[in-house]
Amino acid sequence: MAKKEKKKCTYIGGQAVLEGVMMMGKSSMATAVRDPAGEVQVEAKRLKRGKHMRRAAKIPLVRGTVNLFASLIRGTKTLLRSASVYGEGDEEEPGRLQKWLAEKFKVNLMDVVAIISAVIGVLLAIGIFVFLPRFLTGLIGRVAPVINETHWAYYLLLGVFKLLIFIAYLALILFLKDIRRLYMYHGAEHKTINAFEHGVELTPENVKKCSRIHDRCGTSFLFIVLFINIVVISAVNWAFYTYVLYVDNRILRFLLNIGIEFVLLPVIAGVSYEILKFLARFDNAFVNIFKAPGKLVQKVLTTREPTDDMIEVAIAAFNKVLEMDADATVPETEFVTSGLMSKQLAATKAKFAERGIDESDAEWIYSLVLGIKRSELDGERMIMPSESKRIKEIVIKRLEGRPLWYIIGDTDFYNCKIKVDERALIPRPETEMLAELAVKSLEEGDKVLDLCTGSGCIAVSIAKNCRGKRISVTGADLSDAAVMLAGENARLNGVNVDFIQSDMFQSVRGRFNLIVCNPPYIKSGDIPALQKEVREYEPRIALDGGADGLDFYRRIAKSIRSYIAREGVLLLECGEGQAEDILKLFEKRDYAMVIKDFNGTDRFLKIAF
Repeated sequence: MAKKEKKKCTYIGGQAVLEGVMMMGKSSMATAVRDPAGEVQVEAKRLKRGKHMRRAAKIPLVRGTVNLFASLIRGTKTLLRSASVYGEGDEEEPGRLQKWLAEKFKVNLMDVVAIISAVIGVLLAIGIFVFLPRFLTGLIGRVAPVINETHWAYYLLLGVFKLLIFIAYLALILFLKDIRRLYMYHGAEHKTINAFEHGVELTPENVKKCSRIHDRCGTSFLFIVLFINIVVISAVNWAFYTYVLYVDNRILRFLLNIGIEFVLLPVIAGVSYEILKFLARFDNAFVNIFKAPGKLVQKVLTTREPTDDMIEVAIAAFNKVLEMDADATVPETEFVTSGLMSKQLAATKAKFAERGIDESDAEWIYSLVLGIKRSELDGERMIMPSESKRIKEIVIKRLEGRPLWYIIGDTDFYNCKIKVDERALIPRPETEMLAELAVKSLEEGDKVLDLCTGSGCIAVSIAKNCRGKRISVTGADLSDAAVMLAGENARLNGVNVDFIQSDMFQSVRGRFNLIVCNPPYIKSGDIPALQKEVREYEPRIALDGGADGLDFYRRIAKSIRSYIAREGVLLLECGEGQAEDILKLFEKRDYAMVIKDFNGTDRFLKIAF
């Protein structure tokens, strides 16, 4: 690729992780990982920096220390998170130990393994980079006694060993397949950032042509830290060796020297960070002399040429950070991995609470996907990746505002499975009582009309629960789409219902022993205040009952006598506080009864003629 002048610099930096890349911007970070199924998963989080951290990040020298330790913590967590995705192979039934830990201690075995691995890693790092250099320097001191803690050469040699061990370590781990792939993802990260900074469209073809070396690489930072460490530690130790020698015990003296290194680490990190930022601002022959060692280590050791699919992962992480930094409303995302049911359910409930969604929706999601009763959610079990994926898909749609049962696609209603979508209202639990009242009032050979049938839930459940009574059921609705959905539900439940498109009684013929209706009864002025999932997704035609919510009841009262059989019954559902006003519309009646729902609200009217 021809060399291009940089058009823009980016504040976005990154880190290679297992089978992926993490990118971090001003207000967000995103980690993209290719899972064993070959799909790219992206976990995106908002950065939550406290007031003191934000202040510290602006202070020269101090900000280097803050960034170093924050990066170590964040990097370790990100690496462990990527491992949880990368480590998910074919789904298998959890082993006995995994089940036992989950049920007895609510602990995920993989979390335990990750923590143990991290602790072992820290101990090995201390052993390799802290104790080993001093051990080797001590061996030289035995051969040449003049090189001891009182001589400047001792500390210079100590620094040389640190540098050699650091380089040797980077070279040796290249023999590990996973590390080689990690370095390839490191190259993909650099190429993606370089492509953006050169104003190139982020496609695998374009990114692949860019350099895998970058000025702001963490490798360069570590190299500078190591160099400054050699100079500062050597100088300080040699300057204060007289005081150190007052300690007679060799072990205590050794620990004191180590302690000096740890105390000076923040100073070293702060100075190194400022040097790296300063060098990154310039690109000339003189500055490039100082950049050269870090770039050389990148080129020879810590980056490799990535494949196209690796570049795709890096681009996914980079674009997600750009999107989230540009728009604060973009939601966070999480990886799909196995995990404890209790933790995942609690996290889902917390997300729903932030959006004002009832936690019962979260319980229904887990209950349906896992195939267990809601009452069993108090127990514990492992959730497999495929289950997590399905849960995540539903949760995302629910957070967008779509009603849960539209997402699921069907719901249970009075011994029936009812298909639901945007063509009709979702059947409410209280409406099951209306269907039950209808079934109990029917006799052999009766004819039933379900006005405003919608999904057909009432008509279908009546037909299914009255198969032995040889009744006939007709359903009517103004919406052609609703009539089609109702017909699908009749076939789904194996019942015969005659559904017709009709504006109330307009296309209805004959008289009926029972007319049942759950009409639109929301006041027009109240609709804008309804929940988002109702207001924006469920059909307004099935909600709007006019200025006072009683328009459809008036139409029924006006025409009922022409369609109700002698000694026939009308069953109505109504809104809270509407029952008495509706009864006044049916003055010519034999009797009327108001029936309460499960919550003690006047919900149903039974009117005989």
